[in-house]
Amino acid sequence: MLPSLFALSVLAVSQAPTPKAGAPVVLPARWAADRFFVEPLTTDGKRLELYTDTGGGLFLTEGATQRLGLAVEDGKPPSVRLPPFVPGAWIPGVGESGDRLPVMPKSARQPPGINLGDGILGQTWFAGHCWTFDYPGRKLLLRAEGDLPAVEHAHRVTLGFPVGGDGTRQTNFPRIQAIVDGETLDLLLDTGATTALLPEAVKALGDGGPAERATSFITSSTFARWRSRNAEWRVVEKAETGTDQPMIEVPSLEVGGYSAGPVWFTRRPDPNFHEFMSQWMDRRVEGALGGNALRTFRVTVDYPSAIAAFERPGR
Repeated sequence: MLPSLFALSVLAVSQAPTPKAGAPVVLPARWAADRFFVEPLTTDGKRLELYTDTGGGLFLTEGATQRLGLAVEDGKPPSVRLPPFVPGAWIPGVGESGDRLPVMPKSARQPPGINLGDGILGQTWFAGHCWTFDYPGRKLLLRAEGDLPAVEHAHRVTLGFPVGGDGTRQTNFPRIQAIVDGETLDLLLDTGATTALLPEAVKALGDGGPAERATSFITSSTFARWRSRNAEWRVVEKAETGTDQPMIEVPSLEVGGYSAGPVWFTRRPDPNFHEFMSQWMDRRVEGALGGNALRTFRVTVDYPSAIAAFERPGR
């Protein structure tokens, strides 16, 4: 007799892998142009493709909800609960939301040229855990709380999170600092920062990468300052699909005690970060640091302690 779906669900939950100090859990993740998609398998054999984004929100598409046969709970917005996953292709739930994800209707406007899969796992999903984004190894790891790798002090970074008067963390969008052109910038640590390039921009970059890729973002005022100071820095005009925003190539920046680069930054209007994004952070930010800046690192982010550890394989 085949086990019932209920029995499989109980088995999956009881055998969900648990990370231990020095023994992280490798999640079922796919690397794509310096970004990570997790691809868990449900107990009834259906696979999800969820975009992971430390700088993003949380939702499941209406199409995925229907394909998985998930019960939708009425509300504003409607929401669904993540299904149980098999132990070998498991991902953690979303504790702060009670494992419920808002449903993104099919009619919702999506960024042109960008594939978000079946939905996004953003800052609420990352909250309360310790993660390693292993860009060179193309792996996403879930670690035990506090299980930071041993690195020199210069490679341990304190992250900024907004905290209320009672000491409670208000959001889990991490702020990180990077030095560009001799200036220390406050930026959103944004592993999901993505752009879709126009064909002319892909040709101009000439790196053999796809049109849809990780990027970093910078406000238009800082973009203009960089450009006026550094006439030799490459700029691609009308680079981005749907917005025609330009990109500027920063030859080198410093983050986590290391030098990285070159890194392309896509321009965004000042209010996008100075006003909108900054309202969710502990300090005003000038943009976002994405996977194209982190691609040579293993970055471990411990949300409870607000510490990130940077490793560069081979160093």
